[in-house]
Amino acid sequence: MTASYRQPGVVLTDRHFTVPLDHDDPAGETIELYAREVVASGEAQQDLPWLIYLQGGPGFGANRFIGRQAWLDRALEDHRVLLLDQRGTGCSTPANRQTLPLRGGPAEQADYLTHFRADAIVRDCEVIRGQVTGGARWTVLGQSFGGFCTVNYLSSAPEGLAAAVITGGLPSLDAHADDVYRAAYPRIERKVAAHYARYPQDVERARRIADHLLTHDVTLPNGYRLTVEAFQSLGIMLGGSEGTHRLHHLLEDAFVRTAQGPALSDAFQEAAQGLLSYAGHPLYALVHEATYGQDERPTDWSAERVRAEFPQFDAAKTLAGDGPLLFTGESIHPWMFDCDPALRPLRETAELLAARTDWRPLYDPARLAANDVPVAAAVYHDDMYVDTAHALETARSIRGLRTWVTDEFEHDGVRAGGPRVLDRLLALTRDDV
Repeated sequence: MTASYRQPGVVLTDRHFTVPLDHDDPAGETIELYAREVVASGEAQQDLPWLIYLQGGPGFGANRFIGRQAWLDRALEDHRVLLLDQRGTGCSTPANRQTLPLRGGPAEQADYLTHFRADAIVRDCEVIRGQVTGGARWTVLGQSFGGFCTVNYLSSAPEGLAAAVITGGLPSLDAHADDVYRAAYPRIERKVAAHYARYPQDVERARRIADHLLTHDVTLPNGYRLTVEAFQSLGIMLGGSEGTHRLHHLLEDAFVRTAQGPALSDAFQEAAQGLLSYAGHPLYALVHEATYGQDERPTDWSAERVRAEFPQFDAAKTLAGDGPLLFTGESIHPWMFDCDPALRPLRETAELLAARTDWRPLYDPARLAANDVPVAAAVYHDDMYVDTAHALETARSIRGLRTWVTDEFEHDGVRAGGPRVLDRLLALTRDDV
């Protein structure tokens, strides 16, 4: 059953779909997916080509736009848009600390979560496409992890695509998670250096907060244990267009005077817990490293192991000297499952996923080399989340892919740049540029 309603300039329709949990067992267990159809108000009755949006993450539902915000405004000029909540996210059958125990114990939960990678999402898309387009091809727009899904789409079901647009999401076709993080930590260090160059006053502020956390036990109002490593992980903001400014504002009023001495302010703690909690997107923590699993090697908490190769990120060593504290970026660590109350019940499940050795390949280099789908990709210079060298190597491996390499935007360029970014990439798929 569908329900349609209006927002300024658009008509929205709630769409629900039933798909197999395991597409290799189509007669087996099913899960429910949700997607929001969006069409311009004046075009609601028109037969328009479809564009499906695949969100970044993994673990996030599709954007909840109001009206024609951001890139959606450009897409609605000539498309009917489907905003898909990928399996386990948003209004699709959720996977979190509340629902996963219904599967059984940690082993059963880990087995279940192996079905929440890019390959399953793409097969979901193909089931949905048959129901909403009548079998016609559609255009896919993949942001970040959604771009990883799009490269899988080009590898496994290119016959479903009229065109593909990727923003900040060209994955390495064969890198192990260790390779990804060995490339990531130096990028993160450059982003932190750029932040301190812009806001030199934050050097002492960050050191003072880190020192406080090394000498005090701090539990945030939601039950999150704020360790120094957790504080450093707030550097994930530095990959976004406004991230350096948001981090600066967070640090500028971290302390208040109390009868017991200086303490982290309620305002700081409230803001920090909202940034650190995985309650709204636990799949990000659970399957993030699994997105790089493609062979018999376990991911084995790759980001944590590789971090040890970069001792400059050790807060205690930094504070023993006079250097600036380094923040970290997009990485998942086992301590998160101790600190975050939304993740604590899932620690053993996460350990089993980290030890898994039966990941299937996600990309088909031979098929990509023979690609005939028009593809365009925005590659952001020195993207903190996706390595530029890896992205460009993959771009060269996909026949006909056209890149737009830019330092005008950070990783969230399709949001920050809005209609202009999407317009340029759509033009590239039509060879208009």
